Amino acid sequence: MTDTTPQITDSHCHLDFPDFATGLDQVVDRALRAGVTRMVTICTRLGQAQQVRDIAETYAPVFWAAGTHPMSAAEAPLTSAAELIALARHPKFVGIGETGLDYHYTADTAQLQAESLRIHIAAARETGLPLIIHSRAADEDMARILTEEYRAGAYSCVMHCFSSGAKLAKVALDLGFYLSMSGIAAFPKSKELRAIFAAAPIERILVETDAPYLAPPPHRGKRNEPAYAVHTARAGAEIHGMDYAAFAAQTQANFDRLFWKAAHWQEAA
Repeated sequence: MTDTTPQITDSHCHLDFPDFATGLDQVVDRALRAGVTRMVTICTRLGQAQQVRDIAETYAPVFWAAGTHPMSAAEAPLTSAAELIALARHPKFVGIGETGLDYHYTADTAQLQAESLRIHIAAARETGLPLIIHSRAADEDMARILTEEYRAGAYSCVMHCFSSGAKLAKVALDLGFYLSMSGIAAFPKSKELRAIFAAAPIERILVETDAPYLAPPPHRGKRNEPAYAVHTARAGAEIHGMDYAAFAAQTQANFDRLFWKAAHWQEAA
């Protein structure tokens, strides 16, 4: 990275996954050289929280979040809001999740997923940290639960790797939530998704990789990594008709606003 390289944040990746079992030093270094100066690595099973925390403690640019992925909701007893709140005391813990609903593969656990989601919302509400939502093939239930819970008490939220329909996007945006753009938005066939992002307020857009998944062109089909967030951000700039540097600066401001704890940690470092 040079002094003139626009800086962005990979707001969602999974650096604890086996795909990064070796060479993580190089992965982080490539990200920094590309201008990806911060990364949030996400724990999807609370039994692995220590491993994810260790990564954040090892690498200064890496922050962490933890929750129970909806596809894992039935694997262990449900967590409690108290457990999540306790994890949130760590100085580099910046978000609650990922959590949510996934009916694509695991519709049979829908009720359990909803219970888990509401627990995570309670923790987000209590800590003031953003909720990190995974939603797939569950737009109607997701919109209903997010709205019900918001009416019960405000909280902040990002719809991670947003690839759902326009109706859920509107519900999320109307609640003041954020939409995170992954490599899917850069896929040639994702015209409808790009239209949703184009219509969204630029002040509510984040970028992410969801690494090791969903690598954007020109790396599609390969292992994704935080450095490739640059390609998604360039696609985002094009979608919004913006200069790349301006789009990068805007998404940085958005990230700092939502993930306030990460922004404050940098100021104190």
